[in-house]
Amino acid sequence: MSPSILSVNLGRAAIDRGKPENVTGIDKRPVASAAVRPPGPRDHTRTLAPEARSGLAGDFIGDGRHHGGDVQAVYACAREDLDALGVLVGREFGDGSFGENLTTLGVDVTGALIGERWRVGAGPDAVELRVTCPRIPCNTFRAWIAERGWLKTFTRAARPGAYLSVVRPGVVHRGDPVEVVFRPEHEVSIGVLFRSQTLERELAPLVLTAAEYLDPESIDYARRGAVFSIG
Repeated sequence: MSPSILSVNLGRAAIDRGKPENVTGIDKRPVASAAVRPPGPRDHTRTLAPEARSGLAGDFIGDGRHHGGDVQAVYACAREDLDALGVLVGREFGDGSFGENLTTLGVDVTGALIGERWRVGAGPDAVELRVTCPRIPCNTFRAWIAERGWLKTFTRAARPGAYLSVVRPGVVHRGDPVEVVFRPEHEVSIGVLFRSQTLERELAPLVLTAAEYLDPESIDYARRGAVFSIG
């Protein structure tokens, strides 16, 4: 099986089921293609248009304080991981169910190294993306999935999907090939970084061996040896 993009998904504005006073872009729907460009910065001041916070044109991000920006420009999940988590809770998750922009097939997203770069597509419109950090589950995600004990299930499964920054803009299409064009010389994968930020803080020293490829928030997390509570 050649690694590829199974589905391209764009968010639309929806009421946050966990906080009805808020609007979220977690409701992602499949489209044939989307332009990919570097987004604006993380929108702490909430001055950017919601669509300017994402790397995919037309994608809505409601919470600009915690989502979007360069480090979280694009979110990718493996179809294989959606299926594995579905087995754990006895239901089927469709493409885009986790709020991912790209649903991949045949891509080891959990095993992707921090700083790894992917070429998506071919020709002049091919996109290049860089693996930055894992998704840490939040209450919006918990409420969206609406599954008892979901945060614990997701965290223990340690199949979080990967956030990506935009190295080279272009257009991504359903069915595009995915090629790893650069793989750094360290051992810190999306899975390792996620586990270090949740249940295995003892991995923090290993995480810091990849410091040159980490975003500032992940470096700070590793230095503090922080633990994410799923209680």
